[in-house]
Amino acid sequence: MSRAEEFEGLRPLLFSIAYRLLGSVGEAEDAVQETWLRWDASETRPASTRSFLAAVVTRISIDVLRSARVRREEYVGPWLPEPLLDDPYQDPERAAELAESVSMASLLLLERLSPLERAVFVLRDVFAFDFVEIASAVGRSQAACHQLAVRARRHMREERPRYEADGAERRRLAGRFLDALRTGNVEGLRQLLAADVRMAGDGGGRTPNWKPVLVGEAEVARVLGLLVPPLVRIGGAVRPREVNGQPGAILLDPRGRVLNVMALDLADGRVRAIRSVSNPDKLRHVGPVADAWAVFRETDQGRSPAERLGGAPG
Repeated sequence: MSRAEEFEGLRPLLFSIAYRLLGSVGEAEDAVQETWLRWDASETRPASTRSFLAAVVTRISIDVLRSARVRREEYVGPWLPEPLLDDPYQDPERAAELAESVSMASLLLLERLSPLERAVFVLRDVFAFDFVEIASAVGRSQAACHQLAVRARRHMREERPRYEADGAERRRLAGRFLDALRTGNVEGLRQLLAADVRMAGDGGGRTPNWKPVLVGEAEVARVLGLLVPPLVRIGGAVRPREVNGQPGAILLDPRGRVLNVMALDLADGRVRAIRSVSNPDKLRHVGPVADAWAVFRETDQGRSPAERLGGAPG
């Protein structure tokens, strides 16, 4: 097998490691490409190509994380991961860990860890690398990696989100929610939302947004009922889609271009969190991106005075 064939066989794993560390599809793809360039230029013949390449992509990702910290701190509004529609790496024996670790809720928890804690947790608890491999990847002793893993697990365990366990029930609940969303059934939405539901919107300051975070079923249902049905009336669409391993949807403008991607956290028969990404820079890998301001003006013309949210979005 050629080096290129070896690399291509491991590309899904390398992307999945990088994405969990970076929360960005574009940055993860860049990290994988840089890994290939280093591998192609290297004369090293490692005992394990998998371990070697995983270590390289991890180191590159850690460097990106450190350089991105200032950008994250200066980001306008809530920062959410770029939505991932399909995780290329599949391992039936670790399917549960893989699905949970790629959820937006888990990725946001990982954001609170240091780059080294994040790398050790992802390599050990998600992808089951041993501590010899991890120590080589992050440049720390095995004992130090054990301590990093303990701290990361404690933090993740304390705040780990709960999910609806049954996949069929998740799909049914998400389907009912999206049906109510399309039709503007505010009371139906309220019945499906947890009392303390939170809705966060990541537009990066580049799309219409009234409040970056909404809390409570009444406010979330009201705003969703005002925003989405007018879009559907002018020919837009709400397409169910798994997002980051959880139920979600893609909202499209009348020309089929992507407006935003919405991920749902479901537990105890209710929608507990909604995370909506509309920053166009975070959607280009999903498909052609809509002009959100133009769509807002088009939908706003069809709203009655009673339907207007009041005030200009910002």
